[in-house]
Amino acid sequence: MQSQTLPKFHGVAPALVTPMFADRSIDWKGLEKLIAHVSQGGVDYLVVQGTTGESATTTADEKKQIVSTIQTSNSRNLPIVYGLGGNNTENLLKQIKETDFSGIDAILSVCPYYNKPSARGVIAHYQAIADACPVPVIMYNIPGRTGINMSAETVLTLAEHNNIIGVKEASCIIEQCMEIAFHKPEDFLLISGDDVQAVPIISIGGVGVMSVIANAFPRQFTDMIHAALAGDYKTAQKALAAFLTIDPYLYEEGNPVGVKKILALQGMIQGQVRMPLAEGSDALGNKLKEIITQVKLSN
Repeated sequence: MQSQTLPKFHGVAPALVTPMFADRSIDWKGLEKLIAHVSQGGVDYLVVQGTTGESATTTADEKKQIVSTIQTSNSRNLPIVYGLGGNNTENLLKQIKETDFSGIDAILSVCPYYNKPSARGVIAHYQAIADACPVPVIMYNIPGRTGINMSAETVLTLAEHNNIIGVKEASCIIEQCMEIAFHKPEDFLLISGDDVQAVPIISIGGVGVMSVIANAFPRQFTDMIHAALAGDYKTAQKALAAFLTIDPYLYEEGNPVGVKKILALQGMIQGQVRMPLAEGSDALGNKLKEIITQVKLSN
């Protein structure tokens, strides 16, 4: 399928992994290689230092260099969304104040985790971030990691803020996504945070996906999403079967363990991750290799 020009933050954004050597130091050349790979695969924008980028275990200095390396390697000048979230609001406001947002188009900010705030607390947290941030804010609802689910009512309340432009929805509750889609402001972005729910979410008004698997198979995955956005659900449905088959194995040993294992099988990067994650097992690698062959996915 021919690539198409989409509005900003529509389509596919790989949530970029952070390549590492065996000693768990960052492989900067590998990161440059990965950017070239996804860019040539036709993705529409980039998510930097999200969960899949192992943001919990990268240092402040590493984060700066990761952003700088991606900006330098971004030959297609794709928009960049930077992961900047946390469960300490005051500390996060301090980080925002100290961050250089040059070349960053928006931030992706995860719902506060562990503290388990009420809806009022979540709303106050995001409003404070949006008031302080010099670039637009995309919220991130992922109850499997945070311990709380941002309700559609909470999301819709925050959608009224002029600097909160969208939500990455990874609750995997399709009815909740429908409620957001049907009642949101027209320009508010509903973005899937789950690869295999992206096509169904697009069918109800979503604008795309921030993706794990697009690191490894950017062309095939982007073609599928672009087909769905163009209303060609027959083509998208056919492609989705392969991604549905491989999806559970991406997370069997934790994220980004599975997708890094695939990238290692492709010879793109090494499969190393930082503790407390452990590198993908040989058994997982063998399963992935078998499934990739079976469903005819190629990089």
